[in-house]
Amino acid sequence: MKYIDEFRDGVLARKVAAAIAREARPGRQYRLMEFCGGHTHAIFRYGIPDLLPANVQMIHGPGCPVCVLPIGRLDLAIRIARQPGTILTSYADMLRVPGSRKMSLMRAKAEGADVRMVYSATDALAIARDHPGKQVVFFAIGFETTTPPTAVAVLQAQSEGLSNFSVYCNHVLTPPALVHLLESHNPADQAPIAIDGFVGPAHVSVVIGTGAYQAFAEHYRKPVVISGFEPLDVLQSILMLLRQLNDGRAQIENQYSRAVTAAGNLKAQGLVGQVLQVRDSFEWRGLGEVPFSALQVRDAYAAFDAERRFGFKPVAARENAACECPAILRGAKRPTDCRVFGTLCTPENPIGSCMVSSEGACAAYYTYGRHSGSAAA
Repeated sequence: MKYIDEFRDGVLARKVAAAIAREARPGRQYRLMEFCGGHTHAIFRYGIPDLLPANVQMIHGPGCPVCVLPIGRLDLAIRIARQPGTILTSYADMLRVPGSRKMSLMRAKAEGADVRMVYSATDALAIARDHPGKQVVFFAIGFETTTPPTAVAVLQAQSEGLSNFSVYCNHVLTPPALVHLLESHNPADQAPIAIDGFVGPAHVSVVIGTGAYQAFAEHYRKPVVISGFEPLDVLQSILMLLRQLNDGRAQIENQYSRAVTAAGNLKAQGLVGQVLQVRDSFEWRGLGEVPFSALQVRDAYAAFDAERRFGFKPVAARENAACECPAILRGAKRPTDCRVFGTLCTPENPIGSCMVSSEGACAAYYTYGRHSGSAAA
C-alpha cells in the first residue's frame, strides 16, 4: 500500500478484525499495552475498541512526554521563567499543564513572565539570536523522537557562540520505562499491572530501532510489535501479538517496516550520544523514580545546561488529590475511573496533564470516546 486511504480501508479493517476474533481464544484474556499516546488517540479516533473481542483489552501506557513530567520539574520551569531577563520557550501542550497551586506556564506568562510557544528547538535558537541581552531557555521534553533536535540545537548554539541559549533537559527514554512497568508494583496498592504484550511505539522506534527491545523478548518473555499509527497498522499489530501469545512466542516484530529498521537512525543516535548522557535516575509522574530513564547535558556542554546555569533543583510536589492521572499512566486505571473526568476536568479546564496533552489518554477519551461504550469498556 502507498496511499493513506489504503491504510484506512474499512473493508480491510473488518477483515483484520474478524481474524483477531478468530485468534482470540475463549476463556483467555489478552492484555496488550500500547505505550505511545499517539496510538491511544488512533485507537479511539478510529473506533478500534469496538472492533475487538471482549477478551482483548487495550491498556494505555505512559507514552505521553507531557503527561509523565512530574509537577516538581514543571514548577522548576515556572521558576526559571520568572527570573529577570529570561525568556522561556516551550511546546504548546506544556504551557497549560497545571503545576503546584494550579500555576502553569501560561498563568505565569499572564502574570508577567516572558514565556513563548515554539514549534521546535530551532525557533528557540532564533529567539536567542534576536535577543542577545536575554537568557533564552528551551524547555526540552519528549521521548527519543524529539531528542536529536535538542542535541543539534546545543551544537548549533556552541558553533555560533550563543552564550545566552540553554536547554532545560527533560528527555525520557522508552525501554527503561517498559522495564519499570514489568518489574515494579503499583505504588498505591502494590498490585502488579498485568501486561501480556506491547504495541511498540512508532516514531521512537524510527530513532532507536527494533533491537532496543530485545530484552523484552529474551528476559521478560513479552512480545513487542512495533506499529504504525493508521487503523490497519494497529489492527494488524494486535493480530500479530495474539498469534505470538497463542503460539507461546515472545519476539520483537516490526509491523511498521516502511519506517523502522533494526538499527534505527544511527546518525541521530550519534548526535544524542555526543551531547547528552543518561541520568542515574529520573522521576516520572505515575511511575516514581525510574533508573537510567532520562537524559541530561554532558559536562562538555555544561554552558548550555539551564539547570546548571540557574542552579535550581526540582523539589517534590503533591499531585491534585482528585486527579487519577498517575494511575492512568501506569495502566492501573482508565480515564473513566476518575471521578472528575469530563466534569471538573475537561480540556478547557484541565486538572491533570493527561487531559491537556494531545497524546494524553484522558484527552483521547474525552475527544473520541466518553459518550460511547468503548470508553467505559
